Amino acid sequence: MTAVRSMAGLRAMLAGARLGPLLSDAALLAAMLRFEAALARAQADCGLVPREAADAIGHACARLAADPALLQSVFDPATLAPQARRASTLAIPFVKRLTAEVAASSPQAARYVHLGSTSQDVIETATMLLARDAARELDAMLVELGDSLAALAQEHRDTVITGRTLLQAALPVSFGWKAAGWLDQVARARTLLARAVNEQAVLQFGGAAGTLASLGDAAPQLARALAEALGLPGPATSWHGARDRVARIGAELAMVCGAAARIGRDVSLLMQPEVGEAFEPAGEGRGGSSAMPHKRNPVGAMLALEAAFRAPALAGTLLAELVSEHERGLGSWQNASFVLADLFEAAGSAVEAMIEVAAGLRVDPARMRENLDRTGGFVFAEAVTIELAGALGRPAAAALVERICNRAIDTGTPLREALEADPEAAAALAPGTLDALFDPAAQLTGATAMLEAVLADWRAQRAGD
Repeated sequence: MTAVRSMAGLRAMLAGARLGPLLSDAALLAAMLRFEAALARAQADCGLVPREAADAIGHACARLAADPALLQSVFDPATLAPQARRASTLAIPFVKRLTAEVAASSPQAARYVHLGSTSQDVIETATMLLARDAARELDAMLVELGDSLAALAQEHRDTVITGRTLLQAALPVSFGWKAAGWLDQVARARTLLARAVNEQAVLQFGGAAGTLASLGDAAPQLARALAEALGLPGPATSWHGARDRVARIGAELAMVCGAAARIGRDVSLLMQPEVGEAFEPAGEGRGGSSAMPHKRNPVGAMLALEAAFRAPALAGTLLAELVSEHERGLGSWQNASFVLADLFEAAGSAVEAMIEVAAGLRVDPARMRENLDRTGGFVFAEAVTIELAGALGRPAAAALVERICNRAIDTGTPLREALEADPEAAAALAPGTLDALFDPAAQLTGATAMLEAVLADWRAQRAGD
């Protein structure tokens, strides 16, 4: 059991540098200290504990949180983790050590540490505080990624590329439209993650069984004061046994990983030497091979895909814990802080990798056009079928074009040449029609309209920030 989690060491290879400090051992402990300090002061405001005691508790918490060396000394992970394992929760040894720190300067105040609260309150609330902090940074990263994708979409609105379905050449599209598709998914992921965090990252405060029974009539007032002090929404009821809040945030983080990885997957395919249409940015030590000096590996794509591969199982853990028992589940909440941190880490790693890729992506329009031309014109078969349908009807036109395509493929003949050689097709097509049908730009009208709509939506979203 990883009772205390560290972002340092070799594990950092798969952790985003920007979110890492927000998910560290120190960050979790500091959030727990924030809860205990706010609890004591809210209790003082409600007349439940002496003001001097609340101030002493708050001072001790602030002193510990402000001094990394002191925090590490008092809450040493090497000893805290085994104690947390024996107690089944990090909160018990944490509160014991905090109480000792308070007692060192004010024995009287130490009596009031963690008063009326329970282990799950401090753990869950600290988790939600971290979620809000990490979500703000991740949102800024998604904005950065979205802006780069918007720039790519605008720059390459008329850059023709082969559209591919089931990994095979389909129809001409624009690379700008492709980038707009990436942006559209990133924008949705950003919106839905923010909504999940805003709605679900709330105060957890219920005491022993969730009813704040020990606080009597003062309970509602205290809960409101604590929520306000921590800057967290106060829910209608405590949620000791309800795991959907954490699971919803986790699910949206997995979706962020998927949105980033979709870009990475496409870029990695475009980078293949036999395709060679777009490339990740190069740099010293980036994408090399220990055995093959000629290789230029898609390392950004790899990081995004790696995160997307592990995220579903992590989110699935939180979803599986929805069947928690009664007022506090057995094993269904104790891992939530660490699983959710892992999901934030994965999302941060994936988005951070794609920020670098999108900002430095090298696009080769000439190679895109070359690959399109190499399809032998078969990517225009749908346009030809629609044109012929006006004269022959849809079923007959589809059958005719299919026969011509099959014959052309068998003989290695370009589609346009095969159409010109077929008497039935030649008779049904007006002179000069094939020039328009085989012009890739003529295929981009719908794509351009979609691209403009996505960019307008992104501008509106950014204007609302």
